Amino acid sequence: MELSKINRVFFVGIGGIGMSALARYFAKRGQVVCGYDKTRTKLTEALEREGILITYIDEASALPLAFLDNHDDTLVVYTPAIPKDSKILNHFIDHVFALKKRSEVLGIISKGMFCIGVAGTHGKTTTSSIVAHILKDTGYDCTAFLGGITSNYNSNVLFGKNNVVVVEADEYDRSFLTLHPDIAVVTSMDADHLDIYGDKSHLEESFRLYANQLKENGTLYAHEGLPLENSVSYAASATAEARAENLRVAGSKFVFDYEDQSTSIKNIELMLPGKHNVENTTVAIAIALKLGIDAGKIKAAVANFKGVKRRFEYIVNNNDQIYIDDYAHHPEELKACFDAVRQLYPDKKLTVIFQPHLFTRTRDFADEFAKVLSTADELMLLEIYPARELPLEGINSQFLLDKITSNNKKVCGKDFVIQHVKETKPELILTVGAGDIDTLIDPLKNTINNA
Repeated sequence: MELSKINRVFFVGIGGIGMSALARYFAKRGQVVCGYDKTRTKLTEALEREGILITYIDEASALPLAFLDNHDDTLVVYTPAIPKDSKILNHFIDHVFALKKRSEVLGIISKGMFCIGVAGTHGKTTTSSIVAHILKDTGYDCTAFLGGITSNYNSNVLFGKNNVVVVEADEYDRSFLTLHPDIAVVTSMDADHLDIYGDKSHLEESFRLYANQLKENGTLYAHEGLPLENSVSYAASATAEARAENLRVAGSKFVFDYEDQSTSIKNIELMLPGKHNVENTTVAIAIALKLGIDAGKIKAAVANFKGVKRRFEYIVNNNDQIYIDDYAHHPEELKACFDAVRQLYPDKKLTVIFQPHLFTRTRDFADEFAKVLSTADELMLLEIYPARELPLEGINSQFLLDKITSNNKKVCGKDFVIQHVKETKPELILTVGAGDIDTLIDPLKNTINNA
């Protein structure tokens, strides 16, 4: 389907972070954009304020008249997370609408453009956002489809005037195999989405297929140690080809030097904490240098990058209490987040509120989750956020709690969390998870600020 022939677009699951970016893209192009989602959120409300009509009722009768009957100029975009028995989705199937997965549409948009695709089980949202920010801030420019709301632009989609597009390449459901990047990044290949892949070997094979889709004369950047051939390695390591050296903490910032075979950039300041974010920035710098961007402009762009919402986002930061929110939902992500907190605040007692995401992920990585969560000084576990899954017998937050070795731990609800924070006034609070734990952010912020 050609973009120029599309006049109407309907998104089934428009509230997803990737889906909403595409919705904004088509609305910006002037197409009629509508959508369905089962839950009203801050993001869907933002889309509605931008003029996008959204229904929260999964019935064909709730569709706008323009989408009841099929037309040649109508595109329906859906996410694999939508249940197969969705009445709206089945209306479009039964009436033979042009249906595309979100990833397929990204493939159509990026075809013919200079594509920078950022993949990885962790780090892809932050890395792609840093790449896009450097290109924007230095005046190189780009269009970007991101998996989070960037704080500098308060959006998950950026619009450029050149032919360059930055895309977060999602491995879920092998979605990234619709892309053919000119520059590809793989940040990590840890086992995840085993409900889709079965085991780590099949996940790794999918990443190799993604790397092989690089355009002729393209460049692949891979984190040092990943089993990908013909790649440029990067890391905070003396042996990587693009590397961060001399890492140190200065106040609330991380400072490091960038080195590769031909370029040295000293004393780069980064607002994002943690070695993992220094490495994400390192590959972004390498890409910007490859595009011919001036090193001084890159350094300045990195220094003013404010991060991504829900990626180590400071919600409260005063002399009495610090509250940080993070999207971490895999053991490796939790470990990186905890390590960053400990580096910045080694003497503070850490209170963690964690919401496990998916029954299968909780089951598959229970021991790894327990090991990381056991390092919190105080832990409150919310019940598992099911997302697209049905419950699994015996798999719940109590199952996970029983594996955690620390003593100060409990399974509780959101109301208890708010009351507990109000009464005990923890000095360092961290909320983590990918479900609806973000609905705690404003109540906790208000509780802390009004204490």
